[in-house]
Amino acid sequence: MNAPACFLVQLGLALVLAPLLPGVINRVKAKVAGRRGKPLLQTYYDLAKLLGKGEVVSRTTTWTFAAGPGVSLAAALCALALLPMGGVTSPLAFGGDFLLAAYLLGMGRFATMLAALDTGSSFEGMGASREAAFSALGEPALFLAFLTLTSLSLDLGRGEAGLSVVDARAAFSLSALFNGDMAAFWQSGRPELLLAPAVFFALLLAENCRIPVDDPTTHLELTMIHEVMVLDHSGPNLAMIVYGAALKLWFFAALVAGLLVPPLPLWQHAALSLAAIFGIGCCVGLVESGMARLKLTRVPHFLGVAAALAALALILTQAR
Repeated sequence: MNAPACFLVQLGLALVLAPLLPGVINRVKAKVAGRRGKPLLQTYYDLAKLLGKGEVVSRTTTWTFAAGPGVSLAAALCALALLPMGGVTSPLAFGGDFLLAAYLLGMGRFATMLAALDTGSSFEGMGASREAAFSALGEPALFLAFLTLTSLSLDLGRGEAGLSVVDARAAFSLSALFNGDMAAFWQSGRPELLLAPAVFFALLLAENCRIPVDDPTTHLELTMIHEVMVLDHSGPNLAMIVYGAALKLWFFAALVAGLLVPPLPLWQHAALSLAAIFGIGCCVGLVESGMARLKLTRVPHFLGVAAALAALALILTQAR
């Protein structure tokens, strides 16, 4: 099988298996708490139920409310298509595509916030305000981590590590940053590079509204962030939001896996990447089982620590 076909097979697997990731997280949390918990396939059941339901839309909303879920889902799909799959370069990869991926996810978030504001509800506006503030605070950590990885990728291009040779333009693509070369780099005596997956894991928790930043199961009005923004959505539109959230969770888990899985033969790399993504889902479940949700005033501190770790990784990388 050639590389594009292999990429498409793995992308199809990601689209099918993404809703399984929240199920793994919930099952781990239930096991730790000594409960039976929801079925692993609960998200699939929810999606099937929502797609079969009708939709109630407020007469005060406009086309912005209806477009929000579709734009959010399309942005998540496009961002996922830019990622390397199991070490296979994305056919859509180009220099600087990590900026496009970051702003595609930002555009999806913006569309969801506009839809929430379009309802005219002060409650949903409060959630949109919190979402905007915390996403802005997470951006420095994200781009500092990308800056660290691009710096290392350029070093690899100059052949300093003797691992692979990439040209300067390709060094700035997601396929160069997350194809396994970084894992080989920290395994060969650069342990400070393990800060990068830690930063992306913290961003996974923040961007996907997981504990300790947000609680996707909460219904306490004063602490809700993401869930409060989608309260007025129902039926197929809510299904698009749920599925888009699963794809976004898969995207960030794949970023962390791309920094931990070393270069291997094609199918071994693909299988280990898949196992790593579900392993990261288990880690999220363990974190949520062992931590409480932070006060809203402490969330900026959490994101600040992530940015400090990313800056430390960059400094240590440049000091070598």
